Amino acid sequence: MSGGGESVKVAVRVRPFNSREKERGAKVIISMDGALTKIQNPETPKEDPKSFTFDYSYWSHDNFTEDSEGNLVADPGSNYASQRIVFQDLGQGVLDNAFKGFNCSLFAYGQTGSGKSYSMVGYGPNKGIVPITCDELFKTMAAAKQEVKYQVTFSMLEIYNEQVRDLLEKVNPKGGLVVRQNPKLGLFYVVNLKSVAVGSYAEIEKRIAEGTANRTVASTNMNATSSRAHTVVTIVFDQISKNESGQETKKSSVINLVDLAGSERADSTGATGDRLKEGANINKSLSALGNVISALADLSMGKKKIMVPYRDSVLTKLLQNALGGNSKTVMIAALSPADINYDETLGTLRYADRAKKIKNKAVVNENPMDKLIRELREENDKLKKSLTGGMMPENVGMSQEDIDKMKKEMEEEIRAQLMANQKAISDMDWDQKLEQQRAEDVSENNERDLTASRKKKEPHLLNLNEDPQLSGVVCHFLGSSETTFGRKDADPQPTITLNGLSIQKKHAIVSNSDGEVEIKPGSPGAKIKVNGIPLVNSKVLENLDRILFGSNHMYVYHNPAKADVPEGTPATIDWEFAQKEIAHAKGYQTAGSGLSKEQQRVQDQILELLPMVNEVNAVSEELNKHRSFEIVLISGAAQEGKDKETEVMVKMKNLLNENTWVWGRGKFINRRYLIQELYQRFIDGEDVSDVKDNDDPFWEPAEDVLIGTAHAFLQSLGYSLDFDDNITVTDFKGTDEGKLYITIKPCTQDGKPYTDEEYVDDPSELLGKPYHIKIGVINGDVHKARYSKGLMVKYRFYEETEYTETPMLTGTLSPEWNHNRIVSIPVVTQEVLDYFETGSITYSLYGHQENTAVDTKRKNLTTKELRQLENMQEASAKPILNKKMSVSFGPNGEDETTHLKSELVLLQKQYDRLRKKERRMQDICEEWEKKPVEDQQFLPFYRKVHAVAFSSGSRLKSRVQMVNKEETVSVYSFEIDHEEPVANQQETPTLQNGIQETVPKLQNDTLKTEVPKGTESKTNGIAIADTNENVPMTNIVKGAQESSAAAAANGNGNAAAGAGGGDTPKGKAEGSKACLVM
Repeated sequence: MSGGGESVKVAVRVRPFNSREKERGAKVIISMDGALTKIQNPETPKEDPKSFTFDYSYWSHDNFTEDSEGNLVADPGSNYASQRIVFQDLGQGVLDNAFKGFNCSLFAYGQTGSGKSYSMVGYGPNKGIVPITCDELFKTMAAAKQEVKYQVTFSMLEIYNEQVRDLLEKVNPKGGLVVRQNPKLGLFYVVNLKSVAVGSYAEIEKRIAEGTANRTVASTNMNATSSRAHTVVTIVFDQISKNESGQETKKSSVINLVDLAGSERADSTGATGDRLKEGANINKSLSALGNVISALADLSMGKKKIMVPYRDSVLTKLLQNALGGNSKTVMIAALSPADINYDETLGTLRYADRAKKIKNKAVVNENPMDKLIRELREENDKLKKSLTGGMMPENVGMSQEDIDKMKKEMEEEIRAQLMANQKAISDMDWDQKLEQQRAEDVSENNERDLTASRKKKEPHLLNLNEDPQLSGVVCHFLGSSETTFGRKDADPQPTITLNGLSIQKKHAIVSNSDGEVEIKPGSPGAKIKVNGIPLVNSKVLENLDRILFGSNHMYVYHNPAKADVPEGTPATIDWEFAQKEIAHAKGYQTAGSGLSKEQQRVQDQILELLPMVNEVNAVSEELNKHRSFEIVLISGAAQEGKDKETEVMVKMKNLLNENTWVWGRGKFINRRYLIQELYQRFIDGEDVSDVKDNDDPFWEPAEDVLIGTAHAFLQSLGYSLDFDDNITVTDFKGTDEGKLYITIKPCTQDGKPYTDEEYVDDPSELLGKPYHIKIGVINGDVHKARYSKGLMVKYRFYEETEYTETPMLTGTLSPEWNHNRIVSIPVVTQEVLDYFETGSITYSLYGHQENTAVDTKRKNLTTKELRQLENMQEASAKPILNKKMSVSFGPNGEDETTHLKSELVLLQKQYDRLRKKERRMQDICEEWEKKPVEDQQFLPFYRKVHAVAFSSGSRLKSRVQMVNKEETVSVYSFEIDHEEPVANQQETPTLQNGIQETVPKLQNDTLKTEVPKGTESKTNGIAIADTNENVPMTNIVKGAQESSAAAAANGNGNAAAGAGGGDTPKGKAEGSKACLVM
């Protein structure tokens, strides 16, 4: 293919911000200049943007206004690309090539919500490429020469989960339509796909609306995700004329208009590690399309021996000709301008960049009519003869079973080809086909007009879908006195039939009494939500109320007679608003403003997953799988790996033995698609009750489960103080799951504990020094008996990449791990001190799970009954913590209460030290009072008090020789001599958070120094008179006692005003200087 051909024409188009992006305060990361498109990575704004060049780069983000008819038009002098401009560049070329007899294909690619459908179909008066192209097609035909006869046929199909559905039929066969290959042409086609003759643009418009309505109903009944489906509109345009010899010839063009599924990358969802990750077909078509485009690009670049994998998916089979064969092809890639969609937008640009390298060789499809008919009939004769056995395989070492199987397959292929050829011959009588089709449409047109008229008068429900194109296309009127909703197998049959998940036979009753419309459940347990709130009793409906039947039948109530918009309700209700409402009712905060980037991401993922979780719970109930699912938020600290952010995950619980699993978002989404496949098989009548465990998306082998996490904060390490506590283990809901007794103690390199002498007043004193810490996980206490099969703890410290684990202890709920290890920091840096100040150690408590025997009482209950029982138990045992699961979490997920408790422990230890100082100073004063007046020497007394007040805990055990060597003065520190036991330990009442204050009575003094006698000195600016002068010492003693008590009672080391203590929140004892102020 490298020797010639025409390259695929590629355009990119960037849309305006949507409401969510505006709410998030999103920033534009796309810029365009002519054909050049640039994208800026928001994480690295100083780096140069990545550049891509395409055939067209359309700026449709801003610089436009809406005219009186609702059309979006460019502001004067702006580069805004309107729908008409896009058609003129792309659609007009498709149209021109169709008239020339070329096959044409137009693809729209991009992530969900990027604007694909707007470019292809459009909304309201802003029609897209498809309707404009069809309209212009018939206008051109009307203005053309009369001697040319034009024939247009239309078909519309959808590919979802590798199944083909005919969108012009209300009912499709189980498993979808069959795709076969034409042995003569080598191309693939859909067997029994309906194609209708159309004679005007209005008829095409009607067919598109019909296909869209059928698609909506089907996706709702099948609980399919419309954004994951490909829609293919095929228009066959024939031009019949006579050549110079008078022979009739037909010039035929096949126009494929393809709206591809959302291009969310499978890897971006994080589905790695799922044992069934290859099972889902949902992304198969897009993945195969990418592989085909890459292979075709390689061929176009001249590479040899490239196999193009068309057969890997239904989509690529049907688009084989459009992608790499006889077709002129255009791709339009839709882009989000927002920084929050950077990864997906960059992926779209790279995808489009590959596609532009493909080259196709399109030829005019023109043949004499009689030749076409003759060839089809001759081929049919050959096929009929082959059915008699002339082409059946002979016995060449095959078993009779294999031969019979092959014969059956060949017969099916031959019969299908016969039918296709016969259909092609009959389709040549296009006029008769069009007349027949129009006759059938008369009643449908009358019904459509009647529906439009009734909407203006009667209360009714309009469907709501995540795809705006599919919203408002299903209408149910509520004008009669009573309207019932339910399944088709109900007796009597309901007024309005609903299919799908969680729909009961008698699901809902809506009564209309003099214009007042009231809804109530049709039977106990029927799942109905009105404005996000579960409906228990009857409720009078107001205009624009949102109603959810079952798991996915969402409607908006409209009452033309009472059309006022209720307070707090937007004038236009969309899918996102309804989902936020449901999330808010479940306890999730959905405020959009003031959120960090991480919080925005978490909220978006919660809103994305919530309807999916509701859906799989409904499937679990219907298939009685004994599983329940719920959304959980797992903090970064509770995850393995460094620098993790809070993750939105889904917890699956076995309702029979209470085993649990936590799945990442990607794994859950993948499993949800597999669950949809399983449910579809169930709907198609297959018995899925005996699916093997390894093939069952609801099954998972037992694995260790994270029970909860606990946090120990490290401020005490900055002061060389020990920390030990029973810390609470909480799960993701904040529920108390147990306790861990842990210790964190500064120590020597060989593990010996520090004495109080190593205490530092200021953490900066540790800078540049080595530091050793003994971390202990001593024991635990877990509440739930099912965790007795095994308990272990994981944690890591500072910059460690690997987790340290305790042994797994079995057979107990009070494990005694007695785990200790020493962590050494070679040099304390400011980063280490910052970690001490703000960091924490997260202890993750894991429980061992086994596939244990099931309680027979629980086994006799259905999944629905077990879920109801579980909900009642949770409701009766709600934690005191606020249930609101907002995305307002701490940066590391730590519990604020735990943090405050840790700070309190540190302050308590500092307070204890000051109390010791204060008691020693009081002892010194009492000793002074007891001395005879002649022995009351001031300077020795002052030295004693000063040394205690200003001792910092560093090692000062030294003896200072005085100048006159006349007296050795003993100055006592407040430290405890660890060589002798501490006596008379007294306890005070329990303080906040269960911390007890223990004040030991000192037994031994360890620090002595010598001070000269009878000299004058200055200490800290205070003049000390010679003790030989007669000074009334009673005042000094009294002042020392009062001031030292004030210093200790202050708790943070501050003394009385004017004492010079200053603001010393770390517990410094400067305030003790006040004891010498008289």
